[in-house]
Amino acid sequence: MMKDLGPHGYVEDRSPGSGRLRPRAAFVSDLPAIALDGNWRFRLASGLDDLTGDFAAPDFDDSAWDLLAVPSCWQMAGLPGEPRYGAPAYTNILYPFPVDPPRVPRQNPTGEYRRVFEVPDGFPAADAVLRFEGVDSAFAVWLNGIRLGDGKGSRLTTEFDVCDVLRPGRNVLAVRVHQWSSGSYLEDQDMWWLSGIFRSVSVAACGVRDFFVHAAYDHTTGQGTLAVDVTAPTPVSLSVPELGISGADPAGPHVIDGVEPWSDEKPRLYSGELVSEAGERIPLRIGFRTVAVVDGVLTVNGRPISLRGVNRHEWHPLTGRTLAEDVMLADVVLMKQHNINAVRTSHYPPDRRFLDLCDEHGLWVFCEGDLETHGFEPGGWRHNPSDDPAWREAILDRTERLVERDKNHPSVIVWSLGNESGTGANLAAAAVWIRDRDRSRLIHYEGDYRSCAYVDLYSQMYIGLDALAAVGRGQEPPTADPADDAHRRALPAVLCEYGHAMGTGPGGLSEYQQIIEAHPRLAGGFIWEWIDHGIARLSGRAESEFFYAYGGDFGEEVHDGNFVADGLLFPDRTPSPGLIEFKKVIEPVRIHIDPTARQISVHNLHHVRDTSYLAFQWSVEDGGEAVGSGGLTVPATAPGERTAVGWPADLTAALDAARKEGSGQEVWLTLTAVLAADETWASAGHEIAWSQGLVAASAAPAAFTRAPAITRDRDIAVGRSRFDARSGQLIRLGDLDLDGPRLDVWRAPIDNDLLNAFGEPQVSAWLAAGLHRMRHDVLGVEPDASGVTVTARLAAAGSSSGLDVVYRWSAGVGPEAGRNRLRLETTVTPDGAWPAPLPRLGISLSLPGDDADVEWFGLGPGEAYRDARAGARVGRHRSTVTAMQTPYVRPQENGNRHLVRHARITTPDGSLCITGDPVIDLTVRPWSTAALTAAAHPYELVRDGRLHLHLDHAHHGLGSAACGPGPSAPHVLAAVPTVFSVEFSTSR
Repeated sequence: MMKDLGPHGYVEDRSPGSGRLRPRAAFVSDLPAIALDGNWRFRLASGLDDLTGDFAAPDFDDSAWDLLAVPSCWQMAGLPGEPRYGAPAYTNILYPFPVDPPRVPRQNPTGEYRRVFEVPDGFPAADAVLRFEGVDSAFAVWLNGIRLGDGKGSRLTTEFDVCDVLRPGRNVLAVRVHQWSSGSYLEDQDMWWLSGIFRSVSVAACGVRDFFVHAAYDHTTGQGTLAVDVTAPTPVSLSVPELGISGADPAGPHVIDGVEPWSDEKPRLYSGELVSEAGERIPLRIGFRTVAVVDGVLTVNGRPISLRGVNRHEWHPLTGRTLAEDVMLADVVLMKQHNINAVRTSHYPPDRRFLDLCDEHGLWVFCEGDLETHGFEPGGWRHNPSDDPAWREAILDRTERLVERDKNHPSVIVWSLGNESGTGANLAAAAVWIRDRDRSRLIHYEGDYRSCAYVDLYSQMYIGLDALAAVGRGQEPPTADPADDAHRRALPAVLCEYGHAMGTGPGGLSEYQQIIEAHPRLAGGFIWEWIDHGIARLSGRAESEFFYAYGGDFGEEVHDGNFVADGLLFPDRTPSPGLIEFKKVIEPVRIHIDPTARQISVHNLHHVRDTSYLAFQWSVEDGGEAVGSGGLTVPATAPGERTAVGWPADLTAALDAARKEGSGQEVWLTLTAVLAADETWASAGHEIAWSQGLVAASAAPAAFTRAPAITRDRDIAVGRSRFDARSGQLIRLGDLDLDGPRLDVWRAPIDNDLLNAFGEPQVSAWLAAGLHRMRHDVLGVEPDASGVTVTARLAAAGSSSGLDVVYRWSAGVGPEAGRNRLRLETTVTPDGAWPAPLPRLGISLSLPGDDADVEWFGLGPGEAYRDARAGARVGRHRSTVTAMQTPYVRPQENGNRHLVRHARITTPDGSLCITGDPVIDLTVRPWSTAALTAAAHPYELVRDGRLHLHLDHAHHGLGSAACGPGPSAPHVLAAVPTVFSVEFSTSR
């Protein structure tokens, strides 16, 4: 039996609340409103036994209580120092309390809030409502000592009628917020557990109760049909001046010729107004569009769309889920600037203002319900609310509040029932309710992918490339029910989550995009996820040094570590390399360069927009140095079409001159497509797409005559190089002291190596093989007339498998000798059984220094790996060792520069020049791989006075195995016989 909680029974009652008004659309009005955001009096009680009995009384003395900002999450108060009220806690799946629905712990932290506010004379209190836009997780409300009711549904709006309680002058609002409630079982989203009044609170006069804008578009006629259902106590008229509608009956329907439809690419909004007979005015922003499935393809306004999307949690490293509007705008602008056109509001409705911004700037939205019961899965979904009749009212209530609040946003094209809540009759009932209320949008729910019985999209997450291609062809495994099977095969397919962006990566995005674009049934998908949920916290080492905390950093009893840091943005909203990669992979215009035919083709992948909004530009670089640039005239190319253009005369002349007077290095042509004029989200000149073509290859390097090895007491001289006579290790090159190089196969594991949601992590096989503790044993050092040969074996204690290595060193004499030119050929032969791929294969060395200038010719400017390199371009790049470190929330392998032809590391002692044969991967760090592997947070990495260089023949791919597939077969680094070469030289 449920324990008797008396007046607090609502905490564990499955009911969604009491005393609440019916849900309605979010809108603004010119009627008076009183904003209640600001500092409230606050006390945190430890549980129901610690509550303040008379705290709601108007004359209660709360002067000794703390002040806490509303909106805010109380666990975030005090950060980046020590939290003042409890602490954040992170779990992905597990509930942080016993799973005993609907019961929650009696030691239930409870925030008691009080706010005194003034109601001015003349305020229409007789028609006023009190609005809470977000309270986590359950709360009860008193106004002037009168209990109004209680509510659950943390990310949903709750309103109370205050017309009989609100009075002119002084008013006292008291709110009791419980961290845990029965509603917590429905809110097990993958995020920090945070509590409080975290969205805005207001008292507003209420005239028009609700309205529903229906604005459809007929792509065959160009006509728009507008009808507005209005619920109001007095008659209401509609005016849309641009459409010639003035003082009309909102219900219409009004049929308008020549309407400009709304889309993500052209978010055309018509300004309108509802005017009540009582004088209330409500502004409207109307977007005409029609969403439909046609022959198994997702269409809007009669044309297929492809979702280049992200999953977006609401997050800020200092305020948690409380976001200012400028932060929301920053998210939208960054998405648009990185070619993202869609958002899934994982896993709850966002702040209503975010959807206003999506309407304005153009983003397709999957608006998701505030529902996830993932924590029931470890128990075999026993007692799962999705299929328990006792929870039906609560789940339907959340569905209704989702749809009613956000129904007037043209950006919202899909209602999503929730996430990872199993299946059941309550979800099916929610879908039925939505169809009865709004047939203008589709219904999504990934959890029903096996049958798709009550949804309109076949949605899956984290499936592999082969499985995705099979879905694209309509060849996925059949369902158990033939009727469901026929229904599902007629649906568009969506990747609601893929490309898990945790740590270094994700890899393989290009491969996913190629499959998506090859199959019309595949409507695209949403990267998981938008931003790392790191919490800013002081490190304790220095007064102002902070880091981004993750699960376990607040002493949680159960937690999921840094699995909460899996976004395309770092917590401070700096784009990660993953976002740069994704922007390139999904660019809506493809540019192809054919140097042989001297032709350029442009493929427009847009939904409705032709390419006339873009300006095309070319530039030519010889060895990374600019030798010419100019504009390129490309005829306006319609959506889905291709255009071919020849090279203009000035481009041809620049290339001919580069070839004739060139440096003997590679000559590259780069084409860019940039905004020709300002957009709402970027200024003219912002880059949308780019491409490169190799026009001339580099000349073959000059050969040199090999210098003989000269043996002395303790070292061997080869040209101006010195080797240790016993170890064969290079210790000096010209005037530079060196340590190494030697074969290296270990990398600081990335999150995709350490984790695997669907199997054994890759790192397990690596550790079992001892790859993190390989011993380098020198077997022989043989100087001769052409250099030094060093033989060695790399193997782990206890293992019969190893890597036989032969280092062949040769130095130049003659005119090139002044450059201290030294060549190393490394031959690697695996011996024994190698069941696991190698993390990396290359050589490592170090030289003195804490930082250095680095210049390289190859891919850049940021990091790139073999399956995550689309966003890097060939050129001459410059940086410092410090700037080359990518600040992942949890330290791991990072900062690799891919396909480097040559590089120069400049220290106060001189410059080390490195040349690949033909290319290498380059990483330079101020700490060792061992230190990087051991560190849990960036502040734990301390410079050791050496610069650690990795010159790699290859890396194992990145993939996204932390939650998804590992690297595809072409990017697996197998242990096979390998030969690779690199040259060293020095200069002052």
